[in-house]
Amino acid sequence: MIAEIKTLSPYKHCETTLQNAIPCTGIGLHGGQKVQMCLKPAPVGTGIVFRRTDVKDKDNLIPASYAAVVDTRMCSCIGNHEGVTVSTIEHLMAAFAGFGLTNVFVELDGPEVPVMDGSAKDFITLIACAGIVPQDAPKKAIKILKEVSFEDDKGCSVCLYPAAEGLSIDFMIDFQQSRAIGRQEYSVKLSEQAFKDHIGYARTFGFAQEVELLRSMGLAKGGSLDNAVVVDGDVVLNTEGLRSDNEFVVHKTLDAVGDLYQLGMPIIGHFCGCKSGHYHTNMLLRKLMSDRTAYEIVDLDDYEEDLLQKNKRKSA
Repeated sequence: MIAEIKTLSPYKHCETTLQNAIPCTGIGLHGGQKVQMCLKPAPVGTGIVFRRTDVKDKDNLIPASYAAVVDTRMCSCIGNHEGVTVSTIEHLMAAFAGFGLTNVFVELDGPEVPVMDGSAKDFITLIACAGIVPQDAPKKAIKILKEVSFEDDKGCSVCLYPAAEGLSIDFMIDFQQSRAIGRQEYSVKLSEQAFKDHIGYARTFGFAQEVELLRSMGLAKGGSLDNAVVVDGDVVLNTEGLRSDNEFVVHKTLDAVGDLYQLGMPIIGHFCGCKSGHYHTNMLLRKLMSDRTAYEIVDLDDYEEDLLQKNKRKSA
């Protein structure tokens, strides 16, 4: 169980990487192809970088950046200037965010991160086995200075607001067409413990009636009851049922955590998502980063020390 994994990353104020390389094999959710993946340590300042080992004749490096996102249909897909792509990065990115990992090479011999069980649970186990080590560089964060929002014409919206510390998240979904899901709300302050105990285990989900349409679009070819919660009308088809009553909205939160980490650093702010998905979060990040008055980059160590001193003065 996730809760049995010991604390991995007490290094809040410095960059971190993996202690050892760790491999895994799985199936791509959308492409349906078998993929071998290896998470490897990376030097200070690298960030999260994907490397397509099956690509030999082009640049095969793709930074995990909001600016590199080229497709948001059912997942986050990033690409580089030569058209080399990696899709379905959000669950792995969420695991990196949950444990504050800043520098990792992700090697893949195919175009998609393996879906594993549809959540981030197996990625948490991989990180636990590899171990986390501190690096000799201060960790930076992006502090939200004013409200930034994005809304589409269907009423799906995302917002970022200023906050004193950390990243807190409110998420709401509303699937009135299915009583198995319905309206759900979830609020959480992102931390390693919250990620291990609540966010990381929530699986991706979809509707049985949409499977054929998705496959005709080249999506969900690797989807099954082993790696997704499948809803048929008002019934959950998975024989084991749900991992929690609110697994659906918690998974949408998991997706948001992974997409937000494409900023390349943790956020000091508050995120609200209302019936939103990968597209909306990516548009929000693009809007945020286009407005230099909406954020500032801070050293976490200096920022938290300043915050501590301010709180001491208030209580004196």
